[in-house]
Amino acid sequence: MAGSRPPSPPAPPLGEIMRALEALATPRDLANLPRFGITASNPLGVSMANVHKVARQVGRDHATAVALWETGVYEARLLAAQVDDPARVTVSQMNRWCRDFDNWGVCDTLCFTLFDRTPHAWGRVDRWAGARQEFVRRAAFALLASLALHDKAAPDAPFLDRLPLIVAAADDDRPLVRKGVSWALRAIGRRNARLHAAALAVARRLAADADAGSRWVGKDAARELTGPIVARLLQRRATKKR
Repeated sequence: MAGSRPPSPPAPPLGEIMRALEALATPRDLANLPRFGITASNPLGVSMANVHKVARQVGRDHATAVALWETGVYEARLLAAQVDDPARVTVSQMNRWCRDFDNWGVCDTLCFTLFDRTPHAWGRVDRWAGARQEFVRRAAFALLASLALHDKAAPDAPFLDRLPLIVAAADDDRPLVRKGVSWALRAIGRRNARLHAAALAVARRLAADADAGSRWVGKDAARELTGPIVARLLQRRATKKR
């Protein structure tokens, strides 16, 4: 039919993709992982730039993404986030993959690159925010931050409605969870003046809390939200709307 897009070429076989990743592995990139606090159980040592390079060669392919994930290889899982089709990602897949998270690199990459583009993202924020598993709970707030940064069309209400989730999780004693909570609060506060006021009010409330973890989240978020970079960003966005 005239004007229809040609079908995408088939993705390379899994073995070929894994060999491409292995060829790009370096001792330096492998050594960098623990320096960044990434405790991947099965890494090759491939930089994110080179993972992106392989992703461009593979293209979008859901079945390939699933096969890459199932290898358990750190960089293959990062690549799965790049090549999966968000429209084909299911809730059960998101839950299953989230339970597999064992480091912040995979957690944040999946949320920032794939999960926030699915129609199930908001529901997973709500579901995962109360989880006890460290990386499942971090995923809730990494996903909320990613929605705040990427979903330009979303109204304010979904973000305002989830500020209580941030308050409830701010006292988590695990640093990676707290950092995810702060990230979400800061990202919400950068969207517009209304959300900035609401996020800053939460940050100041947390900064005065008796709990040390909550105080850290509040002070960390307030520091950014009251800084000149956010002020200039909000001013530019307000000017564009006039």
